[in-house]
Amino acid sequence: MSIFEQRESAIRAYSRVYPVTFASAANARQTDTDGREYIDFFAGAGVLNFGHNNPLMKNAVIDYLQRDGVVHSLDMQTQAKAEFIETFSKTILAPRDMPHRLQFTGPTGTNAVEAAMKLARRVTGRNTIVAFQQAFHGMTLGALAATANPYFRNAAGVPLAHVCHEPFCVDAAEAEQNISALRDRYSRSAERAPAAFMVETIQAEGGVNIAAKSWLEQLAKLAAELGALFIVDDIQVGCGRTGSYFSFDDIDIAPDIICLAKGVGGMGTPLAFNLVRPECDERWSPGEHTGTFRGQNLSFIAGKVGLEYFADNELMQAVADKTRLMQEMLEPLLAEDSSLSLRGKGMIMGLDFGDGTRAGSVVKQCFEKGLIVASCGIGGSVIKLIPPLTIPNEDLIAGLNILCEAARTVMEEAA
Repeated sequence: MSIFEQRESAIRAYSRVYPVTFASAANARQTDTDGREYIDFFAGAGVLNFGHNNPLMKNAVIDYLQRDGVVHSLDMQTQAKAEFIETFSKTILAPRDMPHRLQFTGPTGTNAVEAAMKLARRVTGRNTIVAFQQAFHGMTLGALAATANPYFRNAAGVPLAHVCHEPFCVDAAEAEQNISALRDRYSRSAERAPAAFMVETIQAEGGVNIAAKSWLEQLAKLAAELGALFIVDDIQVGCGRTGSYFSFDDIDIAPDIICLAKGVGGMGTPLAFNLVRPECDERWSPGEHTGTFRGQNLSFIAGKVGLEYFADNELMQAVADKTRLMQEMLEPLLAEDSSLSLRGKGMIMGLDFGDGTRAGSVVKQCFEKGLIVASCGIGGSVIKLIPPLTIPNEDLIAGLNILCEAARTVMEEAA
């Protein structure tokens, strides 16, 4: 029995799917203690957009540590934080004419969501947050109330109140009807209006469900009509994952709050923050939402290097090229089995098997053949593909070949 089985909590999950001990990693490959390599199409659930141990980030962090840079600072001012904010403002906010301020929360996405929900309630004086079916926003109690998955919700042990879940619209043809129903429901009286609408443009954990652009645009307008805040949770699909920095860059919306985490820390060190409109941010009192690790300076150092990838269009062009490659290699698989479907935006794709057992078998066979993928969606029926944006083409091709081979084997067995 391993030390993990002896001493680590029964709550562990991914280690049961990938039952080896990893020892090292570089870009899109991990190596276990037996020396076997695995191509990583999971990338820390979107944390490792720039790959494992990105050499530019690693060297910057090593240099910072060697010169005794401040590592922990609560929310005190540090040179590392100043340079990160300056780079983020210059590279991301200024070109988009975004006035938003950065509120650094605790180190995880759920901390950012908690802060966003609290601030929306403060700004509006209302209680209810509107989230959406199949949403995932985190595991702490406030964020968990906005998460739809009953498996996660049932672990809370207390009622999860003041959040309701409305239908998530993926079909543009249904957008107007969907919004009309929401408008009718929430326009009856001021007391019934929500504090905020909180939405993922792409429900990554929910099954790679992509919201219809027209629906998102109308939803943002409805929020403004009702005096509610419009919050976009871009935690898993932001930071270049969809082919631009924000997943909504091609959508005509201007969120009041944007939740970011995962990839913003650069090389896997934790960082989370909200982008908040100044008029909303001013409603906070100093220290009213706090956290011991909201000044993660190693993440500021690595994250600044990550931002430098967006100083030009080279990385995003590479993402567009790799997106086409992924689609081209997966399309023959869809033609062979009409029960399969593929959806995605940029380098997040969901291969839907319509059945959790089939998808689970594919995940298992992929791992046995040297590819790490994960399932998501209702019953785990969707295999989510989120390789590092920096993955070499040869690794991308090799991983897709493994996936297609495993899928064909499972489909043949099921026939």
